[in-house]
Amino acid sequence: MSRPKVCVVGASNIDLISYVPRLPALGETLHGSTFRTGFGGKGANQAVMAAKLGADVVMVGKLGTDDFGDRTLANFRELGIDTSQVSRSDEAATGVAPIMVAPDGSNAIVIVTGANDLLDADDIAAARPSFRESGVVICQLEIPVGVTLAALRAARDEGTRTILNPAPAREDLAPELLGSCDLLCPNQSEAALLAGHPVDTVSQAANAARELLARGPGAVLITLGGDGCVVADEGGVDQIPGVTVEAVDSTGAGDAFVGALGYYLARGDELRSAASWANRIAALSVTAPGTQTSYPERVELPPDMLASLA
Repeated sequence: MSRPKVCVVGASNIDLISYVPRLPALGETLHGSTFRTGFGGKGANQAVMAAKLGADVVMVGKLGTDDFGDRTLANFRELGIDTSQVSRSDEAATGVAPIMVAPDGSNAIVIVTGANDLLDADDIAAARPSFRESGVVICQLEIPVGVTLAALRAARDEGTRTILNPAPAREDLAPELLGSCDLLCPNQSEAALLAGHPVDTVSQAANAARELLARGPGAVLITLGGDGCVVADEGGVDQIPGVTVEAVDSTGAGDAFVGALGYYLARGDELRSAASWANRIAALSVTAPGTQTSYPERVELPPDMLASLA
């Protein structure tokens, strides 16, 4: 069986992670217990998760000509990710993301996008062969919105399924973005901003999914953490149950879900089945510290999940 092919267009950052006794109040200084660096960026995270599951992954992005950029490229290559569409610029530094993580796994993140903001239409045009050869193209909002829109349109022109993860959240999302994706995949807070009302319950998520579906995407999937997710498409609206685990660090769990979802969809799974598997992958990711380092390798999966990948 050929390996699923996934292309991810998005940001790569270096995470600067501090573990703290609780998230600080405005103006407050806290002593943390541990500090470390890690690889991050929503696009990079999603690419890594898909690659760890066994997909052939192409990353489309922009790095600075600095040590963080060197380390990011080396990490991609070590994980078998195709970096032929990752370009570099000396006009800005590689993106960084300072992160604070509390004992209950909650976190606060600041993103300094840097070179990610320099990804442009020429980079998207150069990546079109990769779009054409992929089963799924995944985009987010950590790069310029116009570039994300260009990537979605180019992928559609090539006949490739598109996923838009509208994160970081924004309420002024251009209608063209919603109409250019085959699957819109926000979390609860992102869905609340887009829908203009709270999405705190499964029922509210179902209503938001219906409303967002009417705006143009082919399907909508809203992730709900331990409650799983809600899927809305022409077949109706369904909740896909989640998995309850003891969370250690929730950083990057949403990206683990999207990357896993991309893998299963590129493999040819039906949306609800893919979402169910992605729920389990994301749940596994929160049981370990870090972002990409928390994402399970194939050999670490439970036997039934491993068998499903064969």
